[in-house]
Amino acid sequence: MFYVLLALLSAALFGAATPLSKALLTSFSAFQLAGLLYLGAAMGAATMAFKKGQAQPWRMDKKNLIRLSGAVLCGGVMAPIFLLLGLKAASAASVSLWLPLELVATAFLGRLLFRDHLGTFGWLGMLGVVAASALLSLGEGTAGIKAGLLILAACLCWGFDNNFTALIDGITPAQSTFWKGSVAGTINLGIGLVTQDFGGTMATTFGALGVGAVSYGASIVLYITAAQNIGAARGQMLFASSPFFGILLSALFLGESISAVQLAAVAGLSGSLVMVFRDRHDHQHLHEELDHEHSHRHDDGHHRHEHTGERETIRLTHRHRHRPVAHGHPHWPDLHHRHDQ
Repeated sequence: MFYVLLALLSAALFGAATPLSKALLTSFSAFQLAGLLYLGAAMGAATMAFKKGQAQPWRMDKKNLIRLSGAVLCGGVMAPIFLLLGLKAASAASVSLWLPLELVATAFLGRLLFRDHLGTFGWLGMLGVVAASALLSLGEGTAGIKAGLLILAACLCWGFDNNFTALIDGITPAQSTFWKGSVAGTINLGIGLVTQDFGGTMATTFGALGVGAVSYGASIVLYITAAQNIGAARGQMLFASSPFFGILLSALFLGESISAVQLAAVAGLSGSLVMVFRDRHDHQHLHEELDHEHSHRHDDGHHRHEHTGERETIRLTHRHRHRPVAHGHPHWPDLHHRHDQ
């Protein structure tokens, strides 16, 4: 129960980023705020990124460096700019409900470019998310369409980011968050300072860094901790509640009214997310020999190497070799399941 609450807290912190960023946009340009938020995220993820007993965050081969660079460019530099520009044009509640388009973009790009599987429930769920987003855009008129397209662009960038990040096996998710925040935050803040006078005060600057540290950095750390204890699938399902926290906090903190169209979108989005998480892939598949490094447990069916004196349920990070194995079980795309079937 503790880790379920931890996953929900992670979702709530992430959902809070949208209304809080809306408020901060009155003090900063989109580039300046994006830079501060992501530098804050690096601060929030630093404790787990430099945790003892795991791979050093600067150790990676050329292939993983290219993947991380793609994640930094798409998810750290480009996506937050599109998000904040969309947030300027629409209510924080609507933007919160558009953000599940990231799930659609991740699944679609994964299927198209990265050989991921998407079944009937998955396709129906994705169509439902798109329909709910379209309903929101039309409900807000021309400004809503423009804002919706900007959020869609942000979600496409995060879709590429998620697929690149899923292939990185030399560093942990917290370490990739640290690099993304540090590099992308510096780039966007630098652009923001060159192109426009800095309008923030010391209070709003620390406030922006704090939102980034808590809503992006600490949120991902809490999510990883929860997912490692209750499983990635359950963790993802609980984290998918973040848009609903976003719309609730938009009403409480910003005083935004919740329209009938937004409530209809909430209903459609809820049903769509249920279908997405019902979509499981199960077939006989072959794992070829592989040598890599990442965080893992030894009771997951894919890591049967032994450690003297260590329990199977303990998570470890070290370089290890997988022997070829053929088996069948329900699975979602991850480091060990990238295939054509």
